[in-house]
Amino acid sequence: MKKYAFSLLFTFLVLAGCNAQQDVDSNKDDVKKEPVQEEAKDKGSEREKDGKQADNEEQQESFFSDLQEIPKNANDLINQPAGPFGDRVLDLNEDKEKIIEAIKDMPALPKEATEENYDKYFRYVYGQVASDFPDPQDIMSKWEFAMSGNPDLPDEKYQFKENYNIEVILDSSGSMANVINGKTMMDLAKETITDFLSSAPAEANVSLRVYGHKGSGSDGDKKMSCSSIEQLYGYETYNESTFQEALKTLKPSGWTPISGALKQAREAMEAFDPKTTTNLIYLVSDGVETCDGDPVQEAKALSDSGISPIINIIGFNVDSDAQKQLKEMARIADGTYTTVNNGEELQEEFKRADEVLERWEEWKKDSIRDVDHQRVEQSFEIIGFSNNWGSKTRQQFLNLNKVLTIMKDEGKIDVHQKDELRNRNKEVDALANQIQDEIRDELDQLNVEKAEEIKKQINKKYQSNTTTE
Repeated sequence: MKKYAFSLLFTFLVLAGCNAQQDVDSNKDDVKKEPVQEEAKDKGSEREKDGKQADNEEQQESFFSDLQEIPKNANDLINQPAGPFGDRVLDLNEDKEKIIEAIKDMPALPKEATEENYDKYFRYVYGQVASDFPDPQDIMSKWEFAMSGNPDLPDEKYQFKENYNIEVILDSSGSMANVINGKTMMDLAKETITDFLSSAPAEANVSLRVYGHKGSGSDGDKKMSCSSIEQLYGYETYNESTFQEALKTLKPSGWTPISGALKQAREAMEAFDPKTTTNLIYLVSDGVETCDGDPVQEAKALSDSGISPIINIIGFNVDSDAQKQLKEMARIADGTYTTVNNGEELQEEFKRADEVLERWEEWKKDSIRDVDHQRVEQSFEIIGFSNNWGSKTRQQFLNLNKVLTIMKDEGKIDVHQKDELRNRNKEVDALANQIQDEIRDELDQLNVEKAEEIKKQINKKYQSNTTTE
């Protein structure tokens, strides 16, 4: 009995020892396995991190596919396209949803952002708020037009002739029904053109040519609408009742055949002798050509024709694409281009022609133009140009900072990143202010030089009419 008990105890101890040894071995295995599991976990985290980084980079590449270059000089600023929020006073309450919509697909800027990352983000935001800076070449072209009448101007088209044709080509496409300050763009254009032509000299021939006033913007009406270009008035002296009747028929509705309208104007004006007739053309449009024509080449053909027209193109509340096309038309036609955004600015642009026509009447009465007076008038225009540039610079700077604030609130950037992007904004702002001063100084110098040169030419040509003491 005791022997059995000893054997049982021995067996128990042996088994206990084996189990204990197994526990130890098992613990050893656990100890050995634990680093392997941690290592696998680390590798998984790295793969996940690499995957997220790859997804972020792919998202960035997709979102930042078409970025605007940051300006480095005056030409860059002058030629930059206006952004969708450009030249507007952005309100963080009223415009917040529109800005959020513009950045909703923007990936968050990486915490460890590179210079390339910052560059992409800043270029995107800059493109959204970029202003439409005025071109000093436009103001110099307008000066040449404003000096019309001087017999010593090198371009004969600016010399006064016995007869004067004034043709207004008016966009009456569907988008002219858009409302600005309670009035449609078409109504604003009608009022301005009526005021302008009603003050034209009694001897001047007046013409109104319209397009886009028939049909609709549907594809089915495109052919008919694009061929509906019509001279509603002309070439006749201005008669208010007849002209008003013509305007009543205009309702914005169709497509935009700018090229066809310019072609018809060129063909109609070929009937007038350019040696005895000054041809002044005003084109008012709120959009790009939509009838498959090439308005740039047609503008060149008009300029190169024998009629020697003075071409003024006005972009009325246009987007960046229309502005680009209309500017190119003015450039290639050696004309002037102006962007106007409301009725007051449209009136101001036509007022320039009023002043030239008044001098034409004086010229016909053998009056002598006061060059010094013109120089003073142009000095005020330089101030206006500079103030306009400064206003656009300031608004662009403020708008960009407002967009950055919303980007931070939406989790696209953090406070540190916002400060870095704001610093880049300050650099562009400083450049724009520097260029403003340089352009103003150059225009001031040019204004004085031109006035003095014209006075010398007049004195030389007419010195026989002067007396010496």
